[in-house]
Amino acid sequence: MRRILVTGQGGQLATGLTDALPARDFTPLLVGQPDFDFVDPAGVARAFAAARPEAVVNCAAWTAVDAAEDQEPAAFLANALGPAQLAGLCAAADIPLIQVSTDYVFDGAKGAPYDEADPPAPVSAYGRTKLAGEWAALAGNPRTLVLRTAWVHAPVGRNFVDTMLRLGAEREELRVVADQRGAPTAAPDLADAIAGILAVIRDAGWQPAHRSVFHAVNAGETTWHGFAEAIFAMAGGKRPRVVPIATSDYPTKAHRPADSRLLTRKLAEVFGVTLPSWEDGLRRVLAARG
Repeated sequence: MRRILVTGQGGQLATGLTDALPARDFTPLLVGQPDFDFVDPAGVARAFAAARPEAVVNCAAWTAVDAAEDQEPAAFLANALGPAQLAGLCAAADIPLIQVSTDYVFDGAKGAPYDEADPPAPVSAYGRTKLAGEWAALAGNPRTLVLRTAWVHAPVGRNFVDTMLRLGAEREELRVVADQRGAPTAAPDLADAIAGILAVIRDAGWQPAHRSVFHAVNAGETTWHGFAEAIFAMAGGKRPRVVPIATSDYPTKAHRPADSRLLTRKLAEVFGVTLPSWEDGLRRVLAARG
């Protein structure tokens, strides 16, 4: 197994996989819009056939969380119907599919970190459509692995790190939510984890335990406020005041889970894969930004 089809070309995770996969002796085959778009199932099928992949990592998704509240059918097409088609194509080719999912499948009300056995309870259109994508991918291909992650940031693209550094350069004070808890996850670390999973599958063959849901986030936890403080502390240069606020002080159209910490023991037990601390992940991202 060498040829890995990676959807979502140009995105944070797909970009990370362009480095992580070759390091494990895989050949990444990146596809993205307009040639690969879930609104065009025939085009998706053509791109899949042309790539002749031996495994697929689906990074393509509708990630505009607030916009999904008003455009849930479009988000459902990208986040559920698209994975359903990919699962069918993978099943026909008898190859593995890694479906990337999200902490937003939970409501954040547990009061403790979630493991994979906890029942999902999404409270947003984005969360509902991503959960539907998990189910579709698992139902459509017996060799599907769902990988939930959270708070992804990267040296490229629009993300929290980019936003903080940009606004911090413009303003003396930033107000950042301090009552939502989670684990910031560096896309390069997540990409390394995915490459490690694929290496295990390649070397040991597909096992029944692989067909499951796994959590993959950087180790540790913080709040968005704590994350922002760490960004400015590590980045150096101009440092604005970062004022902690409550979620209610920064209303958004979509409801966010207040505590979406994810346990990752299962990933370590089944694949021997762990991610470094979120602080180390942040350092890696900042260093790659230059």
